[in-house]
Amino acid sequence: MQTKTILITGATSGIGLQLAKHNVALGHQVIITGRNQAKLDQVVADLGVKAYLADSADLSQLASLGKSLQDEGITLDGVVLNAGVFYPSSFMDATPEHFDDTMTINTRGPFFTLQALQPCLANPSSVVFISSIVVQKGFAGAAVYSASKAAFEAVIRVLNVELASAGVRINSIRPGITATEIHSKAGMDEETQAAVFDSLKTTPLGRELRADDHIGSIQYLLDDASKALRNVTIEVDGGYCL
Repeated sequence: MQTKTILITGATSGIGLQLAKHNVALGHQVIITGRNQAKLDQVVADLGVKAYLADSADLSQLASLGKSLQDEGITLDGVVLNAGVFYPSSFMDATPEHFDDTMTINTRGPFFTLQALQPCLANPSSVVFISSIVVQKGFAGAAVYSASKAAFEAVIRVLNVELASAGVRINSIRPGITATEIHSKAGMDEETQAAVFDSLKTTPLGRELRADDHIGSIQYLLDDASKALRNVTIEVDGGYCL
């Protein structure tokens, strides 16, 4: 197997961290980003990966990330745009600040992250965006989050045309409800989370999704087996949307 260099944004927890562990086990060179230096340092100590502080809301840090990789002569075979936030709010309670914060991190963030990384992308290379089933499934309190993910999926369609000559392909996965830290960060207490996960026993999968349930689909999109795919979205929802 050819060793590859993979960069994963937001990889100090959840799906991103699980994917980093998987690729280290495969023997790939893994680079991670995050916005908390202490968490980055812990993952570096645990996995031996290379890490950069890069908050998706901070354009100067994103530009610095790209420049650092170029200065170090690093070529990326794959990029996983995983960093994102979920701030639930009903339509009537949403504020301009809430809207801007979500769009800044979930849409502007991956847009300018990829722009900064483009000079480092190999030809060919694969980019995978971690979207969400909220793009097609309505959830109360998720209007802005849904818009932020759908907006970048629209960007991907265009970038597959613009970056084709550079050998870059971009695809997405849409995770269903997954047991990661995103729920507690969104303000859900343990009792509420347990109730949500319990309701998923009626899905064909029969349980909530876990971070490692998404790794196979992401890895397929990173690997050469998917080299003919462009603008594909793989829904990993355990049958929730059936």
